Amino acid sequence: MNLSFRQLKAFLLVARLGSFTRAAEQMHVTQAGLSIMMRELETQLDTRLFDRTTRFVTLTGAGEQFLPVAKRVVQELEESAQQLGHLSAQTRRTLRIGVTPLVSTNILPQACQAFRQLRADVTLKFVDADPMHVQQLVEAGELDFGLGAFFKSVSGVELTPLFEYGLMWITAKPDGAPDTTGTQEDEDAIRVGKKAKRSRGPRTTWAAIADAPLISLPPDNQVQQAIETRLAAIGRDHEERQTFRNFETLIAMVAAGMGTAIVPSYAQSACVRYGVTMTRLPDSQPPLSFYCITKRGRAQAEAMESFLNVFTASVPS
Repeated sequence: MNLSFRQLKAFLLVARLGSFTRAAEQMHVTQAGLSIMMRELETQLDTRLFDRTTRFVTLTGAGEQFLPVAKRVVQELEESAQQLGHLSAQTRRTLRIGVTPLVSTNILPQACQAFRQLRADVTLKFVDADPMHVQQLVEAGELDFGLGAFFKSVSGVELTPLFEYGLMWITAKPDGAPDTTGTQEDEDAIRVGKKAKRSRGPRTTWAAIADAPLISLPPDNQVQQAIETRLAAIGRDHEERQTFRNFETLIAMVAAGMGTAIVPSYAQSACVRYGVTMTRLPDSQPPLSFYCITKRGRAQAEAMESFLNVFTASVPS
């Protein structure tokens, strides 16, 4: 048996109106088309549902018996469709985002605050994880998109550059030195979703840090691997040095005087918080890019573009 929702709706309409002509008009089909639909329904049920005359259409005994069943099925299907539609609308108003730890603590809070002012109707849900785990969740369809500096280029995902970033050499701030790493105006700009324009501070060359005591992230970290290719120019790539698993610890150790380090420019908020001195290094060639990662072929989530605009505006230049 293969009854359709449209057949059941048509049956109920003919039964209520007592007319194939009027029922066909309301369903926006031809009378012949409606008659075919009812004959197919009667064939499926192996019984006659209507008595037809030139002026009236009435239910047979079998039709009277089938009427409450059809009403119940149609009502339940309509209620279920309404509930699913509401659930679908809720899903469309939820963004599921994967972020790497440095981003989650230093850019995300400002971006979320600014986004809420634009789209209070959208719920944000985050997964804070390393780039590989974020990519796996995106590929599995469990996240709408991910944000990070390094992902692997594979057939199942699309990488979209959001912005380019540079590298900074950070050192412990001398005792009594004035704080020149940022201003209240900079922080206010981030909170309202404007492009953050922190002071870029002094600049130096790679050669100038040839003898600086360096601590770093582990060799398997992809950001560190990009840094090592630049350190190669001064003969300091892959040297033995103290390592720490995440940027927050690395920056905190620099602040404690345990050495100096090289970090991406989007780590400025953390550097300000720990009070370290930031010195810009020459721009990298080729440039380093920060990416949004999505599942290939998946429709873009509603409000995703709005969030990415606010997010990139919250990144210190």
